[in-house]
Amino acid sequence: MEIRNILMMVLLSLMSGTTIKAQFNTVGRLHNHQIHKTKNPQEINTSSLADNLILKDSLKHDSMKEQIARYMSVSYPLSKIKINSPYGYRKNPFSGKRKFHNGLDLHARNAKVLAMMAGEVVKVGHDRVSGKYVILKHGDFIVSYCHLSRILAYQGQSVKAGEIVGITGSTGRSTGEHLHITCKFNGNSIDPMLILKHIEATRQSCVTALTVL
Repeated sequence: MEIRNILMMVLLSLMSGTTIKAQFNTVGRLHNHQIHKTKNPQEINTSSLADNLILKDSLKHDSMKEQIARYMSVSYPLSKIKINSPYGYRKNPFSGKRKFHNGLDLHARNAKVLAMMAGEVVKVGHDRVSGKYVILKHGDFIVSYCHLSRILAYQGQSVKAGEIVGITGSTGRSTGEHLHITCKFNGNSIDPMLILKHIEATRQSCVTALTVL
């Protein structure tokens, strides 16, 4: 409706006042064959303006869809992110000794666990250390969600960013409920914060792009 209203205003503006009178005065002096051959430059301009407005609106719409799709292509693993324990060396809560922590612990209470990117569930299971877990493959990234209370995915399942794969808990070797995330890139352990920062940067750039469209 907005484009339609703009076009109507443009057309009314071009067709109003002295412009119309000038056209009628001119017609009286022209021969019939001249009338057929003469093109109204204002009609051409109107058509050109309408085409430009439609094209601009179409490009804007496509750009908006592209940015929204980019925004939805990534997702935080929880609706709220609060770090309990970062990746790296720390005091082990069980032994009290300094030990390398190969993952990221996020505060959670019976929270839905979400796939951070589109990918595939490569393994689900339960062991003494990780408790109930889900392992996802996102291209060259392998992400594990551990200590779950419930597993809501199955091996071989294709998932989209933001899709629920489990519920947080405290199963396995855990001092309390939280979400333990590990991440590997091409087989090497990396800090999951790198993915969280990628998600933040992607979403922020999309929001910025949408505000200027």
